[in-house]
Amino acid sequence: MLLQIDPSDYETALKRAEASLASRRARLADEQARSEQALKDWRNLGREGEPSDLVLRKPQLQDAQANVSAAEADVQKARRDLQRTRITVPYAGLLREKSVDVGQYVSPGTRLGVSFAIDSAEIRLPLSATDLAYLDLPAATEAGDKEFPAVTLHSEEGGITRTWQARIIRTEGVVDETSRVLYAVAQVVDPYGVLGLSEQEELKVGTFVRAEIEGLAADDVVVLPRYVLQNDNTVLVANDRRQLEIRPVRVLRAEPRTVYIADGVRSGEHIVTTTLDVPIPGLQLTLSSERADGGGIAAVTGDEP
Repeated sequence: MLLQIDPSDYETALKRAEASLASRRARLADEQARSEQALKDWRNLGREGEPSDLVLRKPQLQDAQANVSAAEADVQKARRDLQRTRITVPYAGLLREKSVDVGQYVSPGTRLGVSFAIDSAEIRLPLSATDLAYLDLPAATEAGDKEFPAVTLHSEEGGITRTWQARIIRTEGVVDETSRVLYAVAQVVDPYGVLGLSEQEELKVGTFVRAEIEGLAADDVVVLPRYVLQNDNTVLVANDRRQLEIRPVRVLRAEPRTVYIADGVRSGEHIVTTTLDVPIPGLQLTLSSERADGGGIAAVTGDEP
């Protein structure tokens, strides 16, 4: 129970409703007895035919029955009102905000506070069209038959990185008209760890997190720093003769610090990471391991072949 409203007036109202019900039931019993007696009198007098409704007091009997039904409804309402003086929530949760205090008068519709369930926490993840191309998200009709991707959540506070395991449970099914993203909803079970359903570190509601979603697997992908990708989707490569090649590549995915190359370079090739003033194909290069000053693959003086 979160709080209780003073039940005194509601207890009195319930007693009044119960007393009224008892009185009307007694009135109904009296009318039933009168109706039965009227029928006996009719027969004892030897009158022919059936007595009329007025003789049998049926209008009075129906009125008494209606009054009993109304009184029963009043009792049910009074009991509900009394039960509602005990404010509870139908879930295990935490109170986030309290809007009333002891002694304060409240009326129906008054905001009492804000609470939230702690059996699970949900995180909305905005997914662009590019993101969706690398995710295997079931359609709405497949949601019950196909498992959604796993998600790893990260948060950095005070120089400490924390992680939580989650899983996408649904998508909102509507593309945002402004941002053109589709929101997926990831769920963390028992985020506060008080229900015994999870052994993960506590995840407080309101924490800012970064999400990594399990995507589709891709073979023979070369992962490079983002800065080595040129504006025209080419990469500078040192061939076996230590000469510069400008390779067009097919970018599978580009992130702020990383780029994933599907075609154009092979694993084990030397990529030029040093900025070249004038990158000319065939320019002679020197590996960083061959230079005293270190650094990435660097260009040295050479003539164009």
